Amino acid sequence: MRTTTVGDVKVLLPELDPEDLDRVTDLADVLTEAFVEGASWRGVQLEDCSIRSSLITGGDLSESTWEASTLYGCEITRTDFSGATLTGVTIERCAITGSRFTGTRLTDVRLKDVLFDGCRFDYTTFQRVTAVGSVAFTDCTLTHGTWSTCRLPGIALRSCDLAGLELDSCHLDGADLRGSRLRGLKTPLDNLSGVTLAENQLPDLTQLAVDAHKLTVRID
Repeated sequence: MRTTTVGDVKVLLPELDPEDLDRVTDLADVLTEAFVEGASWRGVQLEDCSIRSSLITGGDLSESTWEASTLYGCEITRTDFSGATLTGVTIERCAITGSRFTGTRLTDVRLKDVLFDGCRFDYTTFQRVTAVGSVAFTDCTLTHGTWSTCRLPGIALRSCDLAGLELDSCHLDGADLRGSRLRGLKTPLDNLSGVTLAENQLPDLTQLAVDAHKLTVRID
């Protein structure tokens, strides 16, 4: 295991060596210490699936369906989850890098010690997604997504693009948004209660306040 620090958030992550893993091409209900490279599992349906201590790279899991499944101690890189549906899934001690979640739906997903780095979450729906431990998004695109009734206290959203992201009844107290693009963020201001911002983000926050309260700003 290794520890990655993002702002004040420390994320405990796996450190996997492909040489120590078994090469796998077929997806089973239980996958442990596997190395999966370039597999096409588009549209696969998984229920009560457990993937542990595995490395998945260059995979196609678009349009897949995951129910009541677990990802634990995994590294996932350059993998396509576009249009996938994840329901009741637990993701713990995982590093997910350079992957695509365009149009993906995550419902009742539980996150603990998870790093998303350089991933695309445009047009993604988060519904009742909960962080129960350290979670960080770095250099991610979250544009035009919808987050509803999510409890994500203390997460890091660093250097992410939030333009067009809609927040509804979300709890982000203690979240670190420094370096992220806020312009175009669609949210009542109470969803941002307790977050940390950088000074250069204050103009965007001011614009959010103007829009939220339908203020008229005049020059004369």
